[in-house]
Amino acid sequence: MLMIGLAGLALEPRERDWLVAPGVSGVLLFARNFSSREQLGALVESIREVGGENMLIAVDQEGGPVQRFRDGFTRLPALAKVGAAYDRDPVDAIRLAEEHAWVMASELRAMGVDFSFAPVVDLARGNAAIGLRAFHADPAVAAELGQAYVRGMHLAGMAAVLKHFPGHGSVAADTHKAQAIDPRPLAAIEQADLVPFAQCLESRVEAVMMAHVIYPAVDERPAGFSPVWIGDVLRGRLGFDGAVISDDISMAAAGAAGGVAARVHAHLDAGCDLVLACFPDVVDEAIAAVAGRAPGFAHRLAALRGAIGASWDSLTDNPQRDRFIARITALDAEGTPA
Repeated sequence: MLMIGLAGLALEPRERDWLVAPGVSGVLLFARNFSSREQLGALVESIREVGGENMLIAVDQEGGPVQRFRDGFTRLPALAKVGAAYDRDPVDAIRLAEEHAWVMASELRAMGVDFSFAPVVDLARGNAAIGLRAFHADPAVAAELGQAYVRGMHLAGMAAVLKHFPGHGSVAADTHKAQAIDPRPLAAIEQADLVPFAQCLESRVEAVMMAHVIYPAVDERPAGFSPVWIGDVLRGRLGFDGAVISDDISMAAAGAAGGVAARVHAHLDAGCDLVLACFPDVVDEAIAAVAGRAPGFAHRLAALRGAIGASWDSLTDNPQRDRFIARITALDAEGTPA
């Protein structure tokens, strides 16, 4: 039910208690939890020793401005660079999306991290929080590149998580800092922002992360705790039966639900399978909030576990990987997309 954040580079005593608390299903790692591959490997091992082999471990390793593990990992270009490549050569850009995904996912799996929250399939339409994280402004292009990215992740043994449903790219506000409201009717959202999600779901995506955005023409509640968006649209209209994941309940836009406990309950009651409590100062309250709640659909979370990955040594002794890295890192030499 909960995916929690940790404070630093190694487990603290109270965090060991968190990992065995009922309702804690995973850990989301950040740059504050990383100093080197060696340190990361030790942290991952200690998380599994305490929390068990089924404890999910995740990270945001999108590339560009959002890449938590950098030193010792391939520096991944922003997805917007892949979108710019599409405008020059669509066929090559589709290959680049697959290769970007495979490099990202194979490196994380070699370190024992189950999955990255990727790909971003929001539209590149000016949102402050999304920016270069999105592939493209054109829904059809974003969908095609998103599907390629999912294929690359799957080839590396990693589950894919589409974000941020039903689309964060067309509203100006940054939900980390403020409430975001998108006044468009459902029909307009379906014709634009929902297109990449609907098409990528056909690629057997394992999970979808919700946006903290409010779409008042559809529901007055933010999408992350909206039974309309989760139950009626995502599960009903689009037929999705994988895991539904909240965005971080510590974000400002999540405050519409109230305090920490209210936020947790609102998301779970609306149909989220996993709620993110990313900052350590909210974890105790979040754990207390789920005490006594019946577990959800365990098979949905089980699908997020990574397949057996190559060791780092065998991964790096791979000429194909070298070719992929050369191609994707060359994108950063081609300038910033407009």
